Amino acid sequence: MSIAAVQADAFFRELHVKGEVWAISDEGGFPTSTNASGQTAMPFWSMESRAFKVIDNVSAYRGFKVERIPLDKFLRNWLPGLAKDGLFVGINWSGERATGYDMHPDDVAKRLASMQV
Repeated sequence: MSIAAVQADAFFRELHVKGEVWAISDEGGFPTSTNASGQTAMPFWSMESRAFKVIDNVSAYRGFKVERIPLDKFLRNWLPGLAKDGLFVGINWSGERATGYDMHPDDVAKRLASMQV
């Protein structure tokens, strides 16, 4: 299993258990990045410590602050807004270049809904 796959599995498990998601922002707002396939994604993390690690290890994100988003707000507001804007969800990006899976917001919502018991 790839690192990105491990990070994606952790993302959904941790969101389901903790009920929160983490983003980063600066005075310009929330960052996005376009991958090799031409998809533009906004990154989110399942734990505050993961977001801080990217801020500490990726020079492009130095100076950003971590933002907590309750899971219900992420599902109700963020995912529909990202879909409307044509953005993907960056899933627990990690490493020196902050990479990982990018998923369509509808797929993220479906996966989280399938975990509800």
